[in-house]
Amino acid sequence: MADSETHRGGFGTHGGESGAFIERTFREKIVLVGVTLAGGDPARTDADLDELAQLIDTAGADEVGRLAQRRNAPDPSTYIGKGKVDEILSVCEQVDADTVVFDDELSPAQQFNLEKILGRTAIDRTAVILDIFAQNASSQEGQAQVELAQLRYRLPRLRRGRAFSQQAGGIGTRGPGETQLEVDRRRIQRRIHKLEAQLRAIAKNRAVQSRSRRRSAQSAVAIVGYTNAGKSRLLNLLTDSGVLVQNRLFATLDAATRRLELPGGERVLLTDTVGFIQKLPHQLVEAFKSTLDVVAEADLLLHIVDAAGPDPDAHIAAVRQVLKEIGAGEVPELLVYNKCDLLAGRDIPLGANRDAILVSAATGEGTDKLLAAMADELRSSATIFELHVPYARGEVLAAVQRAGHVLATDSDETGYRIQARLDDASAARLSEWVVG
Repeated sequence: MADSETHRGGFGTHGGESGAFIERTFREKIVLVGVTLAGGDPARTDADLDELAQLIDTAGADEVGRLAQRRNAPDPSTYIGKGKVDEILSVCEQVDADTVVFDDELSPAQQFNLEKILGRTAIDRTAVILDIFAQNASSQEGQAQVELAQLRYRLPRLRRGRAFSQQAGGIGTRGPGETQLEVDRRRIQRRIHKLEAQLRAIAKNRAVQSRSRRRSAQSAVAIVGYTNAGKSRLLNLLTDSGVLVQNRLFATLDAATRRLELPGGERVLLTDTVGFIQKLPHQLVEAFKSTLDVVAEADLLLHIVDAAGPDPDAHIAAVRQVLKEIGAGEVPELLVYNKCDLLAGRDIPLGANRDAILVSAATGEGTDKLLAAMADELRSSATIFELHVPYARGEVLAAVQRAGHVLATDSDETGYRIQARLDDASAARLSEWVVG
């Protein structure tokens, strides 16, 4: 039985407490493990392992083996049971694997037991996703969010059995001292509290910006979707911006907001957001809460789907599950199938989503229809008001035109009579001139 601390995998190098979860001074050799539990579909497990292989490649490692298992329930000590652990060990020795990655989240005890038996790193899908986020975070906020998620994941996984740390002598200080584990745990907890305070301050500043936006009567539209569905490319196409576009998972972590003018003249703020994925770690959802608030507070969501992807329906379900978790499940949604140019004449698998809009962010196909649908959706959520504006108050007339969609304009002896669709904030601001 080998000792995992001597192996060259990511946890063998870093002890799971700092740095990357996957070592990047070389391409680690990875064995993947998937489990189909009672009531599950083995085909779904295979698809999840294919996606996990993509994640591994994005993180900078290579898949060299794969095993799948069917169980009624996870084994409490190793998740997969002793027989399967022995099989994995045999495969790892044959391919000289550095690390074993499980598609499902391991408990700290399961991870410890697996590493002890296998003699090499054992991590789960959560650790891989956290590792990729750590590679891609660029802004101060993004880096703080990722570090917070990593520390929350690592805290219960600190290794036991360390030597006692030195403790100064003196009256009241004598004793066995405190373990290095306790020192490490307290140090991580202090860092977590500091990061939480830092992110609360950022969230407070974002709330001020949100109130300012509401006063300006600009609607907010958030682009959401599965990772690598083409959200950033679509933002660039619609707003002529230069947001980074890469054909890789989780290329975008930092929200980017741009102004967009719709066909009816309405101006909206369009925000690109971090991509979602199946089994998105709850640590990331919690850490990115301040960033994801922009989704929950949006007036409309553009839900982007990769039409050429392996399972669009599963991706849609995964995204909607995360939207519910962050309190955005009730925000109006416009379903948009992207990458239609890659289908090469094949039918688009719309399923029950017959009203979805078909676009290609690469060629521009379908964007006119998308913009018109966005305008219609935002107008339908507004209320029709009648206003009376004196002829001398031309600035109020202009404000009405900026704030909403003017349906009709008439005049009488004293001013303009206007029918317009306005949201509640705009109607409150213009209440002095609202007559019906």
